[in-house]
Formats: sequence, structure tokens, C-alpha cells
Amino acid sequence: MSSSSFDLYYTNAQIDRRSTDRPRTELITETLYSEQARFVVLSDNQNLFELKDDLHHPAFLERKDVEAYIPHHPWAYLGVYDNHALFVLDLSVLEDQALIEGFENKYLFEDLRRAAPVHQRTEASQLAYARGLMYWHKRHRFCGACGSETESQQAGHVRKCLNPECGLEHFPRTDPAVIMLVTHGDKCLLGRHSRLKAGMYSTLAGFVEPGETLEDAVRREVMEEAGIKVGKVTYAASQPWPFPTSLMLGFYGEAETTEISFADDELEDAQWFTRDELINIADQGKSLASHDSIARQLIENWIKAG
Repeated sequence: MSSSSFDLYYTNAQIDRRSTDRPRTELITETLYSEQARFVVLSDNQNLFELKDDLHHPAFLERKDVEAYIPHHPWAYLGVYDNHALFVLDLSVLEDQALIEGFENKYLFEDLRRAAPVHQRTEASQLAYARGLMYWHKRHRFCGACGSETESQQAGHVRKCLNPECGLEHFPRTDPAVIMLVTHGDKCLLGRHSRLKAGMYSTLAGFVEPGETLEDAVRREVMEEAGIKVGKVTYAASQPWPFPTSLMLGFYGEAETTEISFADDELEDAQWFTRDELINIADQGKSLASHDSIARQLIENWIKAG
């Protein structure tokens, strides 16, 4: 199955990132305070939404709405969308009461995955981009080489160490993770982690280790988690997953063995499922991974291909 057959969430931000503009401090400052600027607002990794007709709609505020906050809170330039310069503004240091007073009752902060991805895919992708970038800023306030403080530069896409004897530049981090649907004939392998809600089964996944190819990471993770030997590995698609900082690299793997064993404590359970069992999985008191995940897309595309 080609990547073109996937319709993934958080992958279609449609932003012109304008990376060459980031070092142009005067231009960015002028744009930041311009009428064309729009702002994605965050607080404690939650995005700001506007309530309309009992639905959460991603809020894109104008400069006048947030101008008082800009000089005192972290921000970053995301790029241009629909002829507007898009920024993210992080108000996490404010107390809840200050946030309530700063915005009208029609706005609220909510976790992105619970609020918006199904209804506004492009906007949800933009909010995910903003969330991932500011999460990185929060966790890189100090230099990993010398321990000195860092400051945001290049419109929020670099943090530079303030120690003149170090001066190391740090760039936003993304952790590559493989996620794979392992198949054997007309069955596929799904597992259950303790962190999943009761009865939920999903594809196996894991982080890529240093010096490891993606294909070898697939084979290693499946062997470690379920004791299954995987042969052929085929790339499917990728999905940004800033929850908090991952890039999910999706694969299909062909199993060479079928006996499940648990070499580590990653999984509570793992089972082989036929397509019919997956289609009627609710009848078994089970459920599949959430609709916004690449895991669900890997499963559903395999079902359709049968």
C-alpha cells in the first residue's frame, strides 16, 4: 500500500514555513506586530479553542487580542497561511484566573487530541506544529553541553547558549519512532499496553535506537515486545506526532513466526486478528487505536486491501 492511500491527521498544515525569513529579526518583529499576524495560543500544552455550536474550533487571534502578552511570553514564528503570518504564543506561566480574565468566555484551553483533529484537519495540523515547537522550548531552557541558560533566536527555531565560551546552538528535536502492522497471511498482530484504555488494541511501536536502520528497528521492537520474527518490512507513511515530540514512521512487516512470547514487560497482551474479527471487534468487547493515529490507518488500510 502506497503512502498516497493514507489520509492522516496532523500532516496537512499547508503552511509556507518561510525558513529563510527566520534570521531576519527586523522583518519578523515588524510582522509580529502587523495587522496580518494571527496567533495560536497555548497554555500548559493545551491549545486555545473557540466554542461555536457546541464544537471546539481552533482559535486564531489577532494582534490586538494578544498584544499585551507578546513582550512577556515565549513566541515563535510558524510561517504563512492564507495570507496571514502565523505565530504561536505560550502563556503557560499565567495563572488560570489571569487567562480567564484575558479572554472572553467563548474561549477555552483544551488538549488538541480531545478537541479538534476530526473536524478541522488543516487547522489541527497547525496547532500540532505549534504545540510541538513550544514543548521543545520549555525543555531546552538550559544548554546540554555546559548547563548555561539558552535564549530563543531565529524566530523561535533555535535556542543559543548564552555562555560566550560555549555559544552552542540547539535546534528543535524530533524523535523518530517506528510503528508497524505485522501480518501473517490473513491475520495481523495487535498488542495491548497498560497505558491504553481498557480493551483497546493497537499496532506495535518503538523508538529508533542510535546506529539502527528503520527496518531493523521494526524487527527488533516486534521481537522484543511479542517474540515474533519479522522478515520483509515495507514503508507505508509517516505522521508528525507532537505528543510530545515524535515522528511516527509507519511500516508493514511480514511475520516469519507466529508464536507470541513476551521478552519484556512492554505489552499486557498480544493477539492475532483476522479482518472479520477487526471489523466486528466491538462484539468482542475490544476497540482499536484512535482515529487520528497512524496506527488506525495502518489497520484500516490492511482491512480494505483484503
